[in-house]
Amino acid sequence: MKKSTRPEIPRKTIYRLSIYLRCLHRLRQNQLETVSSEALARAAGVKPTQLRKDLTYFGQFGTRGLGYDVGQLARMIGDLLGTSRLQPVILVGVGNLGAALLQYRGFEQEGFEVVAAFDADPNRQRDRNPKVPVHAMDRIPEIVAAQHVKMAILAVPAAVAQEVVNGLVQAGIVGILNFAPIVPHVPESVTVNNVNLAIELENLSYFIQE
Repeated sequence: MKKSTRPEIPRKTIYRLSIYLRCLHRLRQNQLETVSSEALARAAGVKPTQLRKDLTYFGQFGTRGLGYDVGQLARMIGDLLGTSRLQPVILVGVGNLGAALLQYRGFEQEGFEVVAAFDADPNRQRDRNPKVPVHAMDRIPEIVAAQHVKMAILAVPAAVAQEVVNGLVQAGIVGILNFAPIVPHVPESVTVNNVNLAIELENLSYFIQE
């Protein structure tokens, strides 16, 4: 496998770059052309020193006294994150959570297009009509290849999650947003972001204790 020429960037920095990008989009909507590191850091909820450190991955950038060009910085971060063009994504598991995710209109605004969904029972009656076709699970390899898909959203029960992940990896998926309540085992070449809503609430519960 050819080694990527992209710089190795820590996962926490990637997360913050996503936040910076959203702040920059808001600035562009407000027709602001430049922003200081202090103002952008404040909007993102980080220290200016952290912001400047994160942006050193782009080399020396920004003009002293003028700050950052909002449009240019947004394009640079978008190119690095791969969101400058619509990225095709599939969703696996069209139960209550999966169906709700399919209704979310923000994916395309952020550079992602859910092109297909898959379920063990694709023809069952659902409260909401999915906005994309729902296919049987055995069609995943065919559609992933045809649509050049590299990312998947996983919203299946824990009992089948690992088996489904294995199939996704075999089909060529290398990035998974996992809503299933397990931490799946994947090869080193595959990245999984686990979203466990119960754990997030548990974390919040700690901070509200008196």
